[in-house]
Amino acid sequence: MTRSVVLPLGEVRFRTSRSSGPGGQHAQKSETRVEAVFDVEASEALTEAQKRRVVSRAGPVLRAIAQDERSQLRNRDLALERLVERLREALRVERKRVPTKPTAAARKRRLEQKRRRSAMKRLRRPPDE
Repeated sequence: MTRSVVLPLGEVRFRTSRSSGPGGQHAQKSETRVEAVFDVEASEALTEAQKRRVVSRAGPVLRAIAQDERSQLRNRDLALERLVERLREALRVERKRVPTKPTAAARKRRLEQKRRRSAMKRLRRPPDE
């Protein structure tokens, strides 16, 4: 999943149910909707610091649902991908922004654009009488 975290499939619970929407005889009988559930606090793959970060950002239980495809196996893969993406997003550490000053060239460009805009607006004015 990430460089430091591997999500073991044994820690992910899958639940199936009937998918919503139209679909005829096949959809009425088969359980193709898949819900992947990952209990963050019970995980052995995450360190304590990672668990705290995920719980604070995404909650103690991560869920992902897929009912896009007709196949339960394909929906299972989609749900797992979505779950991994949620976990990856919750684990991501925001980099601290380093404030910078605009370069001299950028300041010059900005002022030149302001001068051009001002001149254009001046030309739009009605002539003085």
